This record gives sequence, structure tokens and C-alpha cells, in this order.
Amino acid sequence: MENNQLFDYIIQHADSCLILSHRLSEWCGHGPIMEQDIAMTNISLDILGQAMMLYDYAAKVQGEGKNQDDLAFMRDAWDFKNALLTEMPNGDFAQTIMRQFLFDTFNVNFYEELMKNSNDEELIAIAAKSFKEAQYHLKWSSEWMLRLGLGTDESHARLQNATDELMGYSNELVIPTEADKVALAEGYGVDLEKIKAKRDAKVSEVIAECELNVSEKLFDHTGGKTGTHTEHLGFILAEMQFLQRAYPGLEW
Repeated sequence: MENNQLFDYIIQHADSCLILSHRLSEWCGHGPIMEQDIAMTNISLDILGQAMMLYDYAAKVQGEGKNQDDLAFMRDAWDFKNALLTEMPNGDFAQTIMRQFLFDTFNVNFYEELMKNSNDEELIAIAAKSFKEAQYHLKWSSEWMLRLGLGTDESHARLQNATDELMGYSNELVIPTEADKVALAEGYGVDLEKIKAKRDAKVSEVIAECELNVSEKLFDHTGGKTGTHTEHLGFILAEMQFLQRAYPGLEW
């Protein structure tokens, strides 16, 4: 197994978790009601914890003496491999819920497949620690999809707008990169086609129940997992990385 391919495989998911965690953290103090403000903050912390475990392992695989902080704060935008979906703006509450739901339907199946089929003990252990959290996150986002989709005319319209805006970013998570292909061939990765089938079934079920329309001519936005990003990532990193860049090695 090539260490650089294993590193890329780990870093793809670590970066997606980190960036989505940061996006969710932007809701802290701004949630529609206190209970959901706290819920989003807790989910953000859960996903950050998953990113930290993955960064620790990625640093170990890389073998350059770096740590999770180095990988999170000292890389530039073109070095990040997160899916574009995770860097999309929060928008209104409906857009945040749709983005979270699309990620959660992937994430829960990703960890489940790693637990069942990976031959890498570290990845299996990380997946086992993350799976229950991912199940809760999917339950939370699915329930909010239904509340908004079957709620008022306005909540339904906002969720439809979020569907139109974000569905085109959902498939990048299940489109294999070279790192994904090598990972599957070497046995430490998972079959994204299998995950796509499970993910699509859940998404279709909830979308239908919410009475949402999905265009048959969706364009798949890709590039994030190979380092090509939207302008949004630069703004996220400028805020997230400032302190560590200004004061390298700073610790609380």
C-alpha cells in the first residue's frame, strides 16, 4: 500500500468533517431556537472529533512529525480535499439542514462500511467510535427535513430552494478519486458504489416524503476531493487558521 494514497484517503474525509464542523459552528448563538442552537453546536463538536481522530492517523501515516493542528491550520486551500458540499454557505436554516442531511446520509454509510469491510485496524476503530454519532446526526437532520418539508408553505419553499441549490453537490461524496480506487483495491477503503446505492435510497425516500422536486438534469459539481474549491473555502480558512498562522505553535 502506498502511504501517500492512504494519507489522501484519510485526509479527504478528515477535511470534509473539519470544514462542515466549522460551518455548523457558525450557527452557535444564532440558531432558530435555543434547543437547536445547542444541537447544531454539539453536532459540530462531534464532527470535529471525527476530524481530529482522522488527522491524528493521517499525520502518523505521513511520517513527517506533524500533528492534527498542523494538518488543520498550516495547509493552504489547494491542499484541502474536502467535498465541495461541506464548504457551501449556511444560508438559511433550510439550506443548513439540507446540506447536513446530504452529508449525513453518506457519513453513516461510510463508517458502517469501514467497520464491516476495511482491513485497516485504525480506520475500523475510528469508524466504530464515529458510527453512533453519525446515526444520531442523520436522525436529527432527517427529522428536520420532514418538519420543514411538511410544515408551512414558506418552510417548504425554503427547503425546495435548498434542494435546488445543493443537490448538484451531493454526488461528489460518492464519486471515486484515485485515492478511493486504490483504497478499495488495497482493502482498507470502501466501495462507494455500494454506499451510493444506500445513500440514494435514503435521500429519495425523504425527498419524496417532503414532496420536493429534484431536477433530472443535475450537474455534478466536483473537484473538492482533488483540491479544486469554490471561493468559500478561502474565507473559511482565513478565519479558522488566523490565530495559528499569526502565532505558530500556540497552545491553550
